[in-house]
Amino acid sequence: MATQLKNLSETNIKNNNLFKKSKIGMVVSEWNTEITNSLLQGAYTFLIEKGVKEKNIHIKYVPGSFELPLAAQWMAQQNMDAVITLGCVIQGETRHFDFICQSCADGIMQVGLQSNKPIVFGVLTTQNQQQAIDRAGGKHGNKGIEAAETALKMIELQSIL
Repeated sequence: MATQLKNLSETNIKNNNLFKKSKIGMVVSEWNTEITNSLLQGAYTFLIEKGVKEKNIHIKYVPGSFELPLAAQWMAQQNMDAVITLGCVIQGETRHFDFICQSCADGIMQVGLQSNKPIVFGVLTTQNQQQAIDRAGGKHGNKGIEAAETALKMIELQSIL
């Protein structure tokens, strides 16, 4: 497992004047709120630290991770430069986990390809609650920060292509 031995949330991205005018949408699942709120806080703080203006960060909530792709599509249509999706699906006793994770991942990818905008997959798909905690500000960092960094790096890339 890639994160088993280290915190991957360390970043080397520099502030860029481009970020000051970037509009970032964030769609956050209300399911597993303790985890998704931590992801949101990490992403939000990181964006502000890198120069994104508070007024240019737009946050909307959806009931669960399954609803993230549609809400991301709606946000992408609202002139966002990037959309970050944040959710958490924890393995249960049934195959529900598999269906939700696969649908969510495929849907988010499709929104990115169809909108031609960075739509970032910031959804934890963990085997248990502890793994989610470890990745939402715990020993493996905060994957919300990594999702925010991905959004900014993709905005930078698009600006030079």
